[in-house]
Amino acid sequence: MRAASCAVAASLLALLGAGRVALPQTPACAKIDFETVVNEAGAALRDLNQQNTPLFQTKLRQLKDKRNWSNDQFLKEAEPLVRDEAIAGYDKKSEELVGRIMGAGQAEPAPAAPDCALLADLRAALKVLVETQKAKWTHMFAKIEKELAK
Repeated sequence: MRAASCAVAASLLALLGAGRVALPQTPACAKIDFETVVNEAGAALRDLNQQNTPLFQTKLRQLKDKRNWSNDQFLKEAEPLVRDEAIAGYDKKSEELVGRIMGAGQAEPAPAAPDCALLADLRAALKVLVETQKAKWTHMFAKIEKELAK
């Protein structure tokens, strides 16, 4: 029995070496890989907002108190801290990336096998999106810190 198993294994190896038998290939990526990448990026963006929004709002209140602004003055004076050309650029880049990501996910009809090149593009776009949002927060914090230091 053992000799028969060895003979079968040897025959299979010989056939594989000759290229006559192709074993089914497992895909290099799967649908779950796409979902994982999107979920991880979504979590990173949520974390950025959860970490930065309360701190930024606190700093805005500190600036309002330091300058003794009324609520109306505050809305007018603080606007440049949250809206400028750089922030508009970050927002535009983010919108373009989201559009690219959403467009990639709406391919019709759905392919039989996942497109691993598309997965690599998705990973890259989501990484740039997260980096863009980090840069936006860094810019906004630098602006408010500068104003608080005056």
